[in-house]
Amino acid sequence: MLHRLKDKWKVSWPRFILIFTTFALGGSSCGYLGRKVMGLLSIEPSVVYWILYIIIVTILWPLCVLIVSIPLGQFNFFRNYLKKMGSRMVGRSKVKSQSKAENADHNVAIFASGAGSNAKRIIEHFRNNERIKVALIVCNNPKAGVLQIAADNNIPVMLVNRKGFYESEAFIQELKLHNIDLIVLSGFLWMIPGYLINAYPNRIINIHPALLPKYGGKGMYGENVHSAVIAANEKESGITIHYVDEHYDNGDIIFQATCTVLPTDNPDTLAERIHELEHTHYAKVIEELLRNNRR
Repeated sequence: MLHRLKDKWKVSWPRFILIFTTFALGGSSCGYLGRKVMGLLSIEPSVVYWILYIIIVTILWPLCVLIVSIPLGQFNFFRNYLKKMGSRMVGRSKVKSQSKAENADHNVAIFASGAGSNAKRIIEHFRNNERIKVALIVCNNPKAGVLQIAADNNIPVMLVNRKGFYESEAFIQELKLHNIDLIVLSGFLWMIPGYLINAYPNRIINIHPALLPKYGGKGMYGENVHSAVIAANEKESGITIHYVDEHYDNGDIIFQATCTVLPTDNPDTLAERIHELEHTHYAKVIEELLRNNRR
């Protein structure tokens, strides 16, 4: 049972323990406060007493859990958990969210392996967009920060392993179940297999933290790219958004933006300006691509 809950919530064991502890402490606090309130009402134990007690505890429980979740660092999880419960109580279940995604003109899948800062910006950009929805997060790292971002935004997650990703075309069927028509790579470090490229021609895009065709290829990501740019005494760096083919960083260029490389730069300071460009432009380019590709 515990394993099923952990998998359902898509969290690590340490985080699962914190969540479980929050439930326990919140429930205990709620029961204690409920008894105190009933004591103030001076009602003798009876059917009416227990009915009122249940009503009071039901009202107090969300507040108690949220308060307990703050020092345990689980506020975002429980905020979203309570939102889902509220939606179910008024008849707006997950099915409605899925039907909205199905009715959108375009459903996007974000492939990510790490913290997910770009994914977060993309999700925020399309949060209130009725035509374009981020419908799925695909991740190859069960410890990646992007999984929490997905949970915070009620976006389904598909965790993939290397064997399943490269050796089974059943993965495409999973994407079709979510009506995905654009794949966005956002710090996804695996090469995309040929079967997936063939299934989504010119519908898989990537963002690279340098000005291609320079400083691309296998192993050229993150600090490796910025170190290479600085070592080459480049005066300018930037971002490249491009279509994905069967080679690293090789597809046709869609968009580029530049920034100056300062004499005092190190990989970290250059990375900060590159991230600013990524956060400013990636979601806008995605929107422009989809706007010009109406179904």
